[in-house]
Amino acid sequence: MDPMAPHSVKEPLFQLVIKLFKNWKNIIPSDRKGIFITLFFAIFTTVTGVGIVVPLLPVYANDLGATGIYVGMIFGSFSISRIFLLPVFGRLSDQKGRKPFIVAGLAAYTLISFAFIFSKNIETLIILRFIQGAGSAMIMPVVQAYVGEITPEGSEGYAMGLFNLSMFLSLSLGPLMGGGIKDIWSLDAAFICMGMLSGIGLLLCIFFLPATSEEKVKTTGNKIIPWSNLIKDRGLISIFIFRYAYTACIGVIWCFLPLFADIEFGLSSSLTGVLVMLGVFVSGLIGLPMGYVADRANKNFMIIFGGTLSTIGMLLPFWASSFQDLVIAVSIFGIGGGISSPAVMAYSVIKGDTKKAMGSVISIMTVAHSLGMLTGSMAAGLAMDYLSLRLSFPCGTIIMALGTLAFWIIVDKKSFRKY
Repeated sequence: MDPMAPHSVKEPLFQLVIKLFKNWKNIIPSDRKGIFITLFFAIFTTVTGVGIVVPLLPVYANDLGATGIYVGMIFGSFSISRIFLLPVFGRLSDQKGRKPFIVAGLAAYTLISFAFIFSKNIETLIILRFIQGAGSAMIMPVVQAYVGEITPEGSEGYAMGLFNLSMFLSLSLGPLMGGGIKDIWSLDAAFICMGMLSGIGLLLCIFFLPATSEEKVKTTGNKIIPWSNLIKDRGLISIFIFRYAYTACIGVIWCFLPLFADIEFGLSSSLTGVLVMLGVFVSGLIGLPMGYVADRANKNFMIIFGGTLSTIGMLLPFWASSFQDLVIAVSIFGIGGGISSPAVMAYSVIKGDTKKAMGSVISIMTVAHSLGMLTGSMAAGLAMDYLSLRLSFPCGTIIMALGTLAFWIIVDKKSFRKY
């Protein structure tokens, strides 16, 4: 009997997640457990710090006089630097090793977090977010590539779902902490917490990750394949487009749901943090069991079904008339992401392993993430300035629907049997 199989189809979801979480020791090889634990908690602390300021920056920028397009630029500048630097750092990490880039990126995150305390105008916020994006380009794709390398074949969905739990939990905890910290103390206190948590992640990686010379990427000596080999792959193109559409919707939610909640409903920072947290939490909660399913079921069907739910979730805020309506909308969006994202990441790891270019493949997927965050936030900002704030959300609906449709058209239908 499969040790990870649930005892009953009626088993509560939370209990199933706990059981799957506890089984990680049976999946991750013993000689790689220390690496996985270090990366898990380093990312958990770092992303918790980032999540602290997510629901605060849009309202802070609005208080400084930022229009919708400038709010979009504050979030978009983070993505612009990532778009150009992600392929560079992903490819270099395939050649030079993972640890140097992870450590450098975390150091940049720590310093920039404290620099936010001294930002008193919109232009400074945009510049700091741009530099923070450069640091992020050295962290997330490289860390995910590292996890992909230590993952046994056939467990890609489970391992990535388990690791992504660190990001989902931290992005859930961060907004809650951020709203509470601002309500009790101040915005500067939130920036200080972000810096301290990033510093903890930095120290974990410095002292507990193995030396670069011991990494798999340095010991196997894989030949670096040309970019043209990657960007012509139909499978990569299809999940690139879907990832782009999904994160464009996240850009809309992160930028404009806090403003929408503040202006239309007068919600406190704490309740706004709950809204931003909820979609991420729901997605993370079901992400682990869905990762387990993705290793055994049809990944492409999971992506299409999840994309459809996310499309519905993005449309619902347009008709929202209460806090409860917003809760339902972000929850449905989160369920869609929780179903589709593990399948997308499992597909990415399989492609990276097949092509012996894990860092390059994961960086391409993270470029899709950054492009989505950039264009989603900018499109919603334009909709806010020239139409209305409420119409920002149907923009995300259109993007998500088109992304899901494009995935269905482009993906190799034979892969419904292969994967």
